[in-house]
Amino acid sequence: MDLATRRRRQALFLFFLLPGIAMSSWVTRTPDIRDRLEASTSQMGWVLFGLSLGSMIGILCSGRLVSRYGTRPVIGAGTALVIVSMAVISAGSLVSSVPLVTAGLFVFGAGMGAADVAVNVDGADVERITDTTTLPTLHGCWSLGTVIGASAGIAATAARLPVHWHLAAVTVIAAATFCYAMRFIPAGIGILAPDQAGGGADHPRPRVWKDRKLLLIGAIVLAMALAEGSANDWLPLLMVDGHGLDATSGSLVFTGFAAAMTIGRFSGTFFLDRFGRTTVVRASAVSGALGLILVIFSDNAVLAGAAVLFWGLGASLGFPVALSAAGESGPEQTARVSLVATIGYVAFLVGPPGLGFLGDHWGLRSAMLVVLAFVASVVFLAPAVDTRRRSAAAAAVHADDTTCSHTP
Repeated sequence: MDLATRRRRQALFLFFLLPGIAMSSWVTRTPDIRDRLEASTSQMGWVLFGLSLGSMIGILCSGRLVSRYGTRPVIGAGTALVIVSMAVISAGSLVSSVPLVTAGLFVFGAGMGAADVAVNVDGADVERITDTTTLPTLHGCWSLGTVIGASAGIAATAARLPVHWHLAAVTVIAAATFCYAMRFIPAGIGILAPDQAGGGADHPRPRVWKDRKLLLIGAIVLAMALAEGSANDWLPLLMVDGHGLDATSGSLVFTGFAAAMTIGRFSGTFFLDRFGRTTVVRASAVSGALGLILVIFSDNAVLAGAAVLFWGLGASLGFPVALSAAGESGPEQTARVSLVATIGYVAFLVGPPGLGFLGDHWGLRSAMLVVLAFVASVVFLAPAVDTRRRSAAAAAVHADDTTCSHTP
């Protein structure tokens, strides 16, 4: 691996790490933010809906922006929005403004959604150049960022540091990281030729929507994104309201979830290379379902807190493995990754208000039964991620066609 590629890979690590830190920084403070806003569970669901709506808008625009301008400007603009959003959320907490916090989460979601496809397309390109499994490790950096941010959030909560000062400090650190890493992302990655971008005859864009295997991969992403997103949005409150823990302990449980996600993603390459995608994704679904069952049905707060580790391990690999599978499932890699990521973000769109509504009526523990049902379905959908054999078969057919075309 040459120096430029190594620095680019390291910069991508930082671009995954940074939003993870930002996300968990405010997630661990959601009980404090809820108290500052004097919001009910249902109202918090609508506040978090700002994040989901922004994410969906960002993700819907990202694929087209990458196809037209490349990954570099989209990564830059998206990450800049994430940094700005932290300042807005900080200000909203300071003045106890529901609209301002909601707007900040909207900007956060738009920035993260816009950058998400771009960093994954760039990461998939690094996988192609280096011929090594990279995306699980990159997503592991996001999870590592959540551990770092959550640990800082626990310390800030325990020290009774006001939310606005905590998030202001995160804003400054994120801005410095962004300025350093942006220098190493090359221009031009992900740009499609004019006929491809316009959906020419040789590359009709609607075709990816008709690919049954790709849609099954999208269903896996939907389920696993819901498993991950529901924890990101609700886990501290779930442990506080559903299991009677205090705010610091609730944040500690979320940190355990984030740590399990990190371990799962950093160790994912070993297990994927040894056992294959289908087995790993199926085992992940079983682990996630087991963790959710214990969290939902156990009345022992210690057991429920420990079960979150199974939940985190189970949710860790579904998203990055499915994105890798989507990129390999056929031509138009950017369009395929964008489609699957968009399907995944539906979970972030409908999850927060939906779970908040159910939580208001039946409690957050009962609301998580919906997440459990989706995760359990992945046990049966897992074979869809085995796209390598499909890619190999397509390459063999292409090679045969080329040989025939040169036969006198």
